[in-house]
Amino acid sequence: MRVFITGASGWIGSHTVDEFLAAGHEVLGLARSDASAARLEARGAKALRGDLDDLDSLREGARSTDGTVHLANKHDFVNPAVSNAAERAAVQTLGDELEGSGRPFLVASGLGGIVEGRPVTEDDVNPSVGPDSFRGGSERLALDYADRGVRAVAARFAPTVHGTGDHGFVASLVAAARAAGRSGYVGDGSNRWSAVHVTDAARAVRLAVEGAPAGTRLHVVAEEGVPTREIATAIGEGLGLPVGSVDPDRATEDIGWIGFFFGLDLAASSAATQALLDWHPAGPTLADDLPGYLA
Repeated sequence: MRVFITGASGWIGSHTVDEFLAAGHEVLGLARSDASAARLEARGAKALRGDLDDLDSLREGARSTDGTVHLANKHDFVNPAVSNAAERAAVQTLGDELEGSGRPFLVASGLGGIVEGRPVTEDDVNPSVGPDSFRGGSERLALDYADRGVRAVAARFAPTVHGTGDHGFVASLVAAARAAGRSGYVGDGSNRWSAVHVTDAARAVRLAVEGAPAGTRLHVVAEEGVPTREIATAIGEGLGLPVGSVDPDRATEDIGWIGFFFGLDLAASSAATQALLDWHPAGPTLADDLPGYLA
């Protein structure tokens, strides 16, 4: 299978490229720069120059391959409307190009805002609909293509996809703690973050592209929920900093943009995903990897 991957040179994307190549597939990766293209080609993939705003490149990538994995996102947390608009346009462009082809189309999504008070399951429908909603309503939009001849799959990733070299949410929490001189958790810190090691995440993506049915919602989650107070405490102890509660109303002021996300309860089950894909996460836990963020 020849697979087109957006976000191919990013954190999850680069491991996903390696996973597909190791399984004998060919990869065409979207690259925003010559440097990104060179890194992709050094891994054994082919590069297609373009970005999320270059809709012609997205069409070309989807048209010329056997399946599409959409992992890229602008992640503009200061101006989320920019990210939401780009995400919706990209998903619609890719879906329209794949319509009637029967080819797989996996779209990365998140767990925020789906349910409250319990772990999210794969049966829970994402309430975000329309261009002004979370991620531009891209999960629901993508799954709509399951009725239009596309093997569309939504992959909801844990908020922390961790491992050596990660510069995502946990790295941002560590940077915020260093800057503030203390490690804070929001409220009483009982809200939880699910977690998954990046190699487990990449394997789940490959298995989904290879065989997940159209319309499937998948959870790329290994640990159902780690209390955020435990995460903050481990960071504080590792850095030799005090640990304490942050007022939820001041979370973004005291912790920065990451404070909003650190105050969310993002626990999720992946029991149905593991059973469907015969996927059994075996990588290090978040606790295993945290010391690497503190070096």
